[in-house]
Amino acid sequence: MKVHFIGAGPGAADLITVRGLKLIQSSPVCLYAGSLVPAEMVAEVPDGARVVDTSSLTLDEIVAEYERAKAEGKDVARVHSGDPSIYGAVAEQMRRLDALGIDYDVTPGVPAFAAAAAALKKELTVPEVCQTIILTRTSMKSSSMPEGEDLATLGKSGATLVIHLSIRNLAHIETELGPLYGADCPVIVAYRVGWPDEQFIHGTLEDIAGKVKDSGLSRTAMIFVGRGLSAGAFRDSALYHKDHTHSLRSKSR
Repeated sequence: MKVHFIGAGPGAADLITVRGLKLIQSSPVCLYAGSLVPAEMVAEVPDGARVVDTSSLTLDEIVAEYERAKAEGKDVARVHSGDPSIYGAVAEQMRRLDALGIDYDVTPGVPAFAAAAAALKKELTVPEVCQTIILTRTSMKSSSMPEGEDLATLGKSGATLVIHLSIRNLAHIETELGPLYGADCPVIVAYRVGWPDEQFIHGTLEDIAGKVKDSGLSRTAMIFVGRGLSAGAFRDSALYHKDHTHSLRSKSR
């Protein structure tokens, strides 16, 4: 018996990996985070499979499902949104499984920030403008941020910031990042990427809070901040330059 943690991607049913889909199709038990994973994503479970929406369950109740499956000798497809390694709340589940002696593996998924960049037709690493992406969040009702990971510290890098779980904290984001990035720095709020009601709000650090307030969005969104989001005058990558040589392309070509 094994628990398969599966990254389902941002929401579109066709963005799950082939491996992830095959595990869902073969597991007689399926637990999925229904608030972030559409039911269509787990529609291909085997006939008679036990399917549980865990959005209203506690950690203890989820672990009880694992114990039940172990007693019955049944594999579990544990389907999370995005990629499990990013704000996936899987570490505490793995810790419990280790204590119970239950085997598990992890199948990565398309992270929401990558799906958003694709939908926006953006490359987040623009030559000589931005070569660093920082995934982070701010402190609200969830656990506090570790020392040194506040926006004022991270923002000193000038990197493109992808801020999760913080849509109701835009005033704080403007206060912390305005002095570092400038009030006119581009900001994009990406809402429910990959879902039918996907939405993007474009603005700046100075006006994005007002735009989001007017939109009525209050959850399930990421905030992109950085000059690279609107870069137009940048040099071409050296990768395809005629004078750039590597093992597959000689200079004499």
